[in-house]
Amino acid sequence: MNLTDYRRLALALSAWLALPAFAADAPASSWVDPINAPAEALPLAPQSLLLDVVRSGEHYIAVGARGAILLSDDGRNWKQAAVPTRMTFTAVAALDAQVWAAGHEGIIAHSADGGEHWELQRQDPWKPATGSAMRDPTQGGPLLCVLFTDIHHGYAVGAYSVALKTDDGGATWTPMTVAKPKAASADDDGAKPAAKGKGEHSDTFSKEELTLGQEATPHLNAIAHTGSGALLIVGERGSAFRSRDAGATWQRQQLPYDGSMFGVIGFEGDHVLAFGLRGHVYESTDLGDHWKQVDTGTELSLMGGTALADGGSAIVGANGIVLVRNRAGEALKSYVDESAGIIASVLPFGDKGELLIAGENGITVFQPH
Repeated sequence: MNLTDYRRLALALSAWLALPAFAADAPASSWVDPINAPAEALPLAPQSLLLDVVRSGEHYIAVGARGAILLSDDGRNWKQAAVPTRMTFTAVAALDAQVWAAGHEGIIAHSADGGEHWELQRQDPWKPATGSAMRDPTQGGPLLCVLFTDIHHGYAVGAYSVALKTDDGGATWTPMTVAKPKAASADDDGAKPAAKGKGEHSDTFSKEELTLGQEATPHLNAIAHTGSGALLIVGERGSAFRSRDAGATWQRQQLPYDGSMFGVIGFEGDHVLAFGLRGHVYESTDLGDHWKQVDTGTELSLMGGTALADGGSAIVGANGIVLVRNRAGEALKSYVDESAGIIASVLPFGDKGELLIAGENGITVFQPH
């Protein structure tokens, strides 16, 4: 099973877990839409599926399955916040006391007091198609990353190339056109394969038919902001998109590896680090004009990462893998947190090189040795 399968399985399982239980003989009217149902108090929430963690001022905030949002003053003791939805949150961003969490069914929630109180700013639930109309595949899809560059300007990206922007702190969110489907022609990857000749088997595929072309509307997995003010999005099949005008226009790029990238870290200038499927990590100092592969020594897929001082980074993923380099240019050192399971997110923690990690088995503090 590759990481795309792991991630989708985790999201599918957490979505299923987010559904409220009710007796088989209960009347249909007793069902409550989980989007607008308050999250349940979960005593074991710190040990449950958590998908992102962030620092808000002097506090920490973690988000995950069933609408769980957890708060901590010390990163070790956690309490659950009251949240007006029980949909799964996949990502969280914070600027001082202003916090935004995004997740399934296109939800975005906001807190103005460091996570103590929350309100829903956006939701886009699945709706069945009517008549002969085709259902919009973006409806009901998860948002996978949220980023704010200041308290007014923010971005959110997710499945089926959904990309959103706000200029008013999330009060309104407007779509951005990031991935542009291209028309098929005889000269591009979207061309139809030639018809099979007499005697050829119709149940076999030619080399040309098996070639992976660029996904027209790839899932957008992560977005980062660099020191130069640029934005970079990474997604499926090695796709990447950059903007130097605050998201007004986007330029498509392709990484040297055609597998999915699940995260990206922005550093000073145009320095970025992208990571993802089968342990692949690529680094660029010119916002993707040129990429250099970074040796990881692993084929475990990588799901979360954070910048450290001096251009360092910590990257985490499947089977408790933790990769760390203390400064730019150094080799990545590999560690394993055997109790963590799949790790989704990581933050620097304290002044002793510890890391705060969140994932399949909740949130813990890890000390690389």
